[in-house]
Amino acid sequence: MRTHVALLRGINVGGTGKVPMAGLRSALTGRGFTDVGTWIQSGNVVLSVSPDSPDGPAEIAATVEAVLREDFAVPRPVVVFGRDEYAAAVAANPFAGSGEPARLHAVFRSAPPSDDDRRRLDAALAAERAAGGRGDAAVVGRVVYLHLPDGLGRSTLAARLTARSGATDGGGTTRNWTTVGKLLELLG
Repeated sequence: MRTHVALLRGINVGGTGKVPMAGLRSALTGRGFTDVGTWIQSGNVVLSVSPDSPDGPAEIAATVEAVLREDFAVPRPVVVFGRDEYAAAVAANPFAGSGEPARLHAVFRSAPPSDDDRRRLDAALAAERAAGGRGDAAVVGRVVYLHLPDGLGRSTLAARLTARSGATDGGGTTRNWTTVGKLLELLG
C-alpha cells in the first residue's frame, strides 16, 4: 500500500524539466522508497517508506528533490502529502459539488499560504470579478482549490495565481481534479 504522494513541479512541461518516469521510478527505488508508481508524464509519484522510517513529508520531498537534481540535473520543488492528509484534502474540496470536475483544480503547497499569499489570492479574485470571470478559490490547509467555470486558459484568476508572484508560489504545484482523483486511487 502506498503511503505518500509526491507532486513534482514543472516536470516534462513545455519541453523543459525532462525526466523519464521509468528512470525516476528506478532512482527513487534506489534511494530506499518502495512501491513507487507514477501517473502520466507530468511528475505525479506515489511511493512508500518503511513503516519504521522517521521521514515525514518534508524529508521525503527533500530526498525526491535531491534525486531530481543529482540524477536528472532538473532542480524542481516537490510537494509531498501523506495518504491520510491527501485523502482529507480531496474530501475538503469546497467546490466538489459543482458538477464540473473538468473545471476544478487544486494547488498543493509545501506550507499553508502566508498572509501575503492570501492578500495576493484576494487581489486575484478581485481581478477575476472585475474581468467578469466566474472563477473562485478557497484555501484549506496547504491546498488552494480553484473552480474555473470559464476554463483554466481564460481565467484571470488562474493567470494571476500561476504567475511567479502569485498565491501559488512558495513550492505550490497545480493539478486538475482528474489527476487528483487518480492519485487518490493509486494510494490504495
